[in-house]
Amino acid sequence: MLLIHELIANPKAREIYFTVRKHGTVSKQSLLDESGLTISTLTRILDELLSMELLVEVGFGESTGGRRPTLYETNPAYAYLLGLEISRTHAKLVLMDFHLQLLGEYTWNMDTALTPEHLMESLHSQALQMLAAASIDLSRVAGLGIGAVGPLDRRAGVILNPARFAAPGWSQVHIKEQLEQRLAVPVYLDNGANTALLGEYWASSNRMQHHLLYLHAGIGLRSAIMNDGRLLYGMIDTEGAVGQMIIEGSGLPPHIPGGNAGAWESYVSIHTLERQAREVWRLGSSGLLRSLAESAEQLEFAHLIEALHARDPEVVRLFHEMAVYCGIGLANLINILHPEEVILGGPLFLAADDFYQEATRIALERTYYREQYNVRFTRSRLGERSVAAGACAMVLHQLTN
Repeated sequence: MLLIHELIANPKAREIYFTVRKHGTVSKQSLLDESGLTISTLTRILDELLSMELLVEVGFGESTGGRRPTLYETNPAYAYLLGLEISRTHAKLVLMDFHLQLLGEYTWNMDTALTPEHLMESLHSQALQMLAAASIDLSRVAGLGIGAVGPLDRRAGVILNPARFAAPGWSQVHIKEQLEQRLAVPVYLDNGANTALLGEYWASSNRMQHHLLYLHAGIGLRSAIMNDGRLLYGMIDTEGAVGQMIIEGSGLPPHIPGGNAGAWESYVSIHTLERQAREVWRLGSSGLLRSLAESAEQLEFAHLIEALHARDPEVVRLFHEMAVYCGIGLANLINILHPEEVILGGPLFLAADDFYQEATRIALERTYYREQYNVRFTRSRLGERSVAAGACAMVLHQLTN
């Protein structure tokens, strides 16, 4: 079993590998300037990484008067990565190289038949098919990362007791142990928001921001925080706790057991949006929604996106009102955490431009010291693959963590 966290034993070599990865393509002189190492030490480290095939030489840069400098990149074909997303609506498996380029993908619906046992059996089969299609031997896989809905015990590799899963059996699932036995590769588990943030971090060729906040808006709200390239963890897995931030003191009742009245998630989620749209359908105030579904219960998020693009007034209103609440919650997080960049992912941000624009506008309006503090908003670069691709990045992160 390839133990990726043991590949680069020298901490300085880990730093050089990460610096090359961060820049994409970099010269020896740039590495010398940035690392502060002596030329002999840097040369020895580069030779070591080249001999291990973790780095490759990719030509020469422009001359500044002397010999043209050799350029270095990390080797995308050194090994390969598997990433699995487990959400309430679907599970997604991806195969990627060391540059997080997609080589294969498969998606399951999280229906009543997709028990943990069924998913793990099918995953084993699909992973082998993906590898065969790409002419990659299983021994070249550095590991499988899993980004899952919590709560979970990431160290023990156990999915604890996630709410609202359609299939039975998703409680106390020792998924790390079971998949390591099936695949014979290292398996790493974390919540989906954390893996998505890792994916965004590693997917950027030159990300210099030190303090990042990630928010995923979909069935619920999930968040993750990174400082200087390291994810910040609390005492327990709390990725969904951000949705229980109270933004209305005497607000809507919770829609999950043990939730807070007036919680942010009760105002900003696909679940809430669908509930509100179904009420509009029953009242008959939107002919377009009536034409998209034969009954209120059949209305789904995809119908609402279609109606939004058609500029249906009722649906535009619903998205606008939700964006205001989303912006207020974002402002609360920004005023507390002071991130340099806020990365927004999940269906609500990715499928609805109006929602993204209005939510970020409101957030900026409510940010304290906004004249001096210029927070940056970006959408997820990885889109709908952010959690699964981030799960691959979680394996890659072991090289330098």
